[in-house]
Amino acid sequence: MTKQKGLGTMLITGGSRGIGAATARLAAKQGYAVAINYHKNDQAAIALVAEIEKAGGCAAAFKADVGNESEVSALFKAIDEQLGPLTALVNNAGILEAQARVEEINFARLERIFRTNVISYFLCAKEAIKRMSTAKGGKGGVIVNVSSRAACLGSANEYVDYAASKGAVDTFTIGLSREVASEGIRVNAVRPGFIYTEMHADGGEPGRVERLAPSLPMQRGGQPEEVAEAILWLFSDKSSYTTGSFIDVAGGR
Repeated sequence: MTKQKGLGTMLITGGSRGIGAATARLAAKQGYAVAINYHKNDQAAIALVAEIEKAGGCAAAFKADVGNESEVSALFKAIDEQLGPLTALVNNAGILEAQARVEEINFARLERIFRTNVISYFLCAKEAIKRMSTAKGGKGGVIVNVSSRAACLGSANEYVDYAASKGAVDTFTIGLSREVASEGIRVNAVRPGFIYTEMHADGGEPGRVERLAPSLPMQRGGQPEEVAEAILWLFSDKSSYTTGSFIDVAGGR
């Protein structure tokens, strides 16, 4: 691992699998030093770092529960030391639980969902702003939040709690973007639809995308790499006048 590359350092929370891993690969290819955050899957994170380095990129894995304030603080300090100043943040960490109706969802589940899917975004953005804000001596930066089309559709009979957490992410994106726009920080979000990732297995239906793909206007599920392309566009100079905006990557749904 070498120190910071040309485009600076990008932190991707929940970066060891799915959309996060696809984003890490593309970011490293484009010239970012990539900090891959993960919570439990050491093997996947280590393998992804090795893959990126083999391809000539720069990456390092950082284990932390981003829903825990002290662990987030330690995570950012470790990234400062190992990769250099943060210029880009992808708030991507997210969980869902077994499909359930609202009357079946208990407090403990709600707490887990919102802690990972919403609170972690606030905590990581807070640390990123301290480093990026021109009002605090930084050079500016970009934050991209990974939301979901579920925020607009509600996920009735399956994941209303997950959908509600992503609705909070959308509101957070708008509010934060307006708060820090004058400090050199752009904040946007992508809203993936039915994407082929391991997350569907976490909800108890590994084949969910195949089941629902025929009902989509494009009649297919999406790939993590297609979401990663949208994320990286939001970090590029091509989106320099874009903040508080959303890109739906959902096959028309």
